[in-house]
Amino acid sequence: MGQYDALFEPIVVGGVTIPNRIVRSAHGTHLAGEDLIAYHVARAKGGVGMSTISATSVHPSAPGGIPLYSDDCKPFLEEISKRVHAHGMKLFHQLYHPGAGYGAAMNAPEHWSASEIPNPMAGVVPVAMSKTQIDDLVQAFADAAVRVRDSGLDGVDIHASSGYLLHEFLSPALNKRTDAYGGSAENRLRLLMEVLQAVRDAVGYDGFAVGVRLPNEDYVPGGLTAEQNREIARAVDPHVDYVSLHMGAYWRFHKLIAPAEDPLGVEMQANQVITPVVTKPTMVVGRIMTLDHANHIVTSGEGDMVSMVRALIADPELVNKARRGDEARIRPCIGSNMGCVGRLMSGQGLSCVVNVAAALERKVSQEPEDRTDKPKKILVVGGGPAGLEFARTAALRGHHVVLHEAMQKLGGQVNMAAAAPHRADIGAITSWLADELEYLQVDVRLNSLVDADAIIDAQADEVVLATGTTPRSDGFQLATPGAPVPGYDLPHVRNVWDLLGYGDTVHVQGPALVYDDTASYEAIAAAETLLDKGVHVTLVSREHAPGAGMPYPPVTAGAARERLMQGDFDFIGGHYLRAIHEDTVDIGVSFTDRLRTLAAHTVILCGYHEPNRGLAQELTERGIQVHQIGNVKGRDDIRSAIHDGALLGRSI
Repeated sequence: MGQYDALFEPIVVGGVTIPNRIVRSAHGTHLAGEDLIAYHVARAKGGVGMSTISATSVHPSAPGGIPLYSDDCKPFLEEISKRVHAHGMKLFHQLYHPGAGYGAAMNAPEHWSASEIPNPMAGVVPVAMSKTQIDDLVQAFADAAVRVRDSGLDGVDIHASSGYLLHEFLSPALNKRTDAYGGSAENRLRLLMEVLQAVRDAVGYDGFAVGVRLPNEDYVPGGLTAEQNREIARAVDPHVDYVSLHMGAYWRFHKLIAPAEDPLGVEMQANQVITPVVTKPTMVVGRIMTLDHANHIVTSGEGDMVSMVRALIADPELVNKARRGDEARIRPCIGSNMGCVGRLMSGQGLSCVVNVAAALERKVSQEPEDRTDKPKKILVVGGGPAGLEFARTAALRGHHVVLHEAMQKLGGQVNMAAAAPHRADIGAITSWLADELEYLQVDVRLNSLVDADAIIDAQADEVVLATGTTPRSDGFQLATPGAPVPGYDLPHVRNVWDLLGYGDTVHVQGPALVYDDTASYEAIAAAETLLDKGVHVTLVSREHAPGAGMPYPPVTAGAARERLMQGDFDFIGGHYLRAIHEDTVDIGVSFTDRLRTLAAHTVILCGYHEPNRGLAQELTERGIQVHQIGNVKGRDDIRSAIHDGALLGRSI
């Protein structure tokens, strides 16, 4: 018996044999055409058992990228089905209507819902659907399912969760109707039951699967609890081929896509209330990041199929690597949400912090496919994420890499990020990269602080500088760029690196004040560290909410904001530092005379970092050509650092 044999057992769902238990539930990509096909084909090649195309509207009242409400969708669906099936993966399509969750900027003719209750995502007061509109919608679900079936796909997933239209009818908080579709639990369930029956009657019962995605805990105040969702699952179970469970709605967005701070398997507690009443196969999700965890879920009976969406964005080859015993070489998802859903919801497009090829599969291979025919001696300075990823990529291509790191441990600033409360998982990627360098026998030299003379003496063919950044120590703040903050050099004024143990010792005395000039996670980490030390914390920010500068804060900073607000904590947004004194801080609002004085015996400055460019400048002046990658270029984010390293490693 192999370690994960249970995961590689086929499962029959509605007459469809799915080759293994690692699947992908639907998620948005904002990809289309060949890009979307390449994205799914990469996971099919990687050995995934089944994948689901993202939630797609069945009705022209909410038009989407794939027009399931028209036969115009068929050529694309036929092509993606053929290309995916060539690699043995089954393909489903999630059908839905977004209801009140359709963005105001997306030009819907009108927003439909159970009642006139806005969704916090859209802010539009929707139309309470008439019986005629309901009947039209039910038929649209059936017609869309037939188009999916006739295009060669293997099944449909009826989306009744995440705060969209079918969920809005189910929820007592969102459904205030007084007709046959509102009031009692039976009435609120009526629309979903009509949709399921219409779809099943339209597509038949043999060889085409019809599943449903239900909420397990929806986090809408006054909405559905796990116990209520258990009764919904019990009612729909006879009418579907599988039940997929997923928590969350847009009232608490970060519960839809659990961040790194949440425990692994965060949804399993709610699932355990529901799955005992379900007789059909179940699909579970929710920060399931390792094969070991997925295997436990299947062997314990907690779920029959395990959806590992973000883990498979990070490494589409996850299943194949596990099959051949290379689990240690699976690139880990770090759960920050800053590359995937954060960028997607910000309109920047799907990506991945740790995988440069994610959503670019048509143009970028998962790993470099060419080996150099002229191996070079490459010297790398800096063992943070940029230097590590570059060294790994260049070594895979056959170059001889020597990496110098000034500290006694690889990882760079990621080590500091992982030292913050609730963020240990961030360190998984640099630990993995360090293991990869060992596997590839890269010459890594720790405690090695090199200068220009040492680099010149090494006579490398290429020099790559991944020297990162350092917190500024000159009192700079963006609101007053021409003058330092008065009092910045007082002994109780320190930076976040000091606080996290990577600089001078900080003797914390409350009350404490954190000034946030960048609206990044760094200030949140500082505030949480101080709270853990038992002092009152005031976070003062140039922006109007903690983490406002992060990609789509509701999903990247939402959990942290909740934790902060439950502590001995105050937040003041839209202010800058006017002056720091021995036991107080003066703050104000730019271009006004506003002055407010706060007590503070510990002050932590979280501001812009200074790129360490001195070595590059000296080498350039001495005629040595260098490449600079990562935070030294001034961006200060892990995704840019890793992508920089990967792309340069493929180009030399």
